[in-house]
Amino acid sequence: MFLVPPANYSTLCENSEDRDGDYYEQQVGASVIKVAPGTMELVEVAPRLDKLKSILSENLYSSDEGLAMEDMECSESSMGSLYTWDDLTNKVQASDDELRTGLEALSAVEIDGHWRIVDEKYMDIILRMLLHNSVLNDWSLDRLVEDEVVSVLVSDGFPRKLAYHCLYVYGSRVEEAMDRGVWRLDARRVCVHYARQILREGKRKMENFIDEWMRNIPEEMHASFDMLEGEVLTEKLGVETWVHAFSVSSLPSTPAERFAILFKERPKWMWKDLEPYIRDLNVPGLSTEALLLKYTRRTQPTIEAEPVFSAR
Repeated sequence: MFLVPPANYSTLCENSEDRDGDYYEQQVGASVIKVAPGTMELVEVAPRLDKLKSILSENLYSSDEGLAMEDMECSESSMGSLYTWDDLTNKVQASDDELRTGLEALSAVEIDGHWRIVDEKYMDIILRMLLHNSVLNDWSLDRLVEDEVVSVLVSDGFPRKLAYHCLYVYGSRVEEAMDRGVWRLDARRVCVHYARQILREGKRKMENFIDEWMRNIPEEMHASFDMLEGEVLTEKLGVETWVHAFSVSSLPSTPAERFAILFKERPKWMWKDLEPYIRDLNVPGLSTEALLLKYTRRTQPTIEAEPVFSAR
């Protein structure tokens, strides 16, 4: 490998004139700076998005931050743990597109030039108020008018930015009404949110969990336990079935660490239970089958039996 200036490097020297007084382009000779024996290969690697979550979790946007930000000394003292886009591109190994995807996965929002994760308890308060307002104002959760929803939430004391963010996190724009700012709340996102809130305190008996879950979910939405794939796990204790939170979003993105935690949670996994927890793993050049071969041991007593995976 030769370290040299760019091949098309040239300069126009003001002192380089011909006899007619015209300037001409003088090519500069390229000299070899260093010779490094061997070859170098560029290898694609997965983005290091665990660090993104780690640094943004240092300072969650909480419900009382609006009042705290009125104190300039307080806001300045916390600037060390706030990150702009440029800060993130310098700290996180990822392309711009990968970084944007990572921010979206974390439901991060840009507030006053800094990217923040909003505290889940605060998001719960905003969502509950939105649903309360929908009942008071007879709004359909399938056709929420953006300006009206945001205006009412702002009048309730929430920052305008977070009112929009609530629609973005729990809903999606209605395609046929893109120009009118109409949103539809996503049933799965809302149902997953309430399941997380219920299970924050620990595992629950299945029937008790389902009863409370259904009471929290808006009447317009139809929930099914399948919505919680990759969010909860069940276990049999005697005759009772228990459910506890185990979200794929809380797991590391590196395969070795991911599988270590999975097999610490359960020594053996059925494929239907394991698949939701590994489908998002992104390792350039390695398929899901290759990852399973590398990190798991597959057993299958009979051809008809469902395969079981354990740690290799």
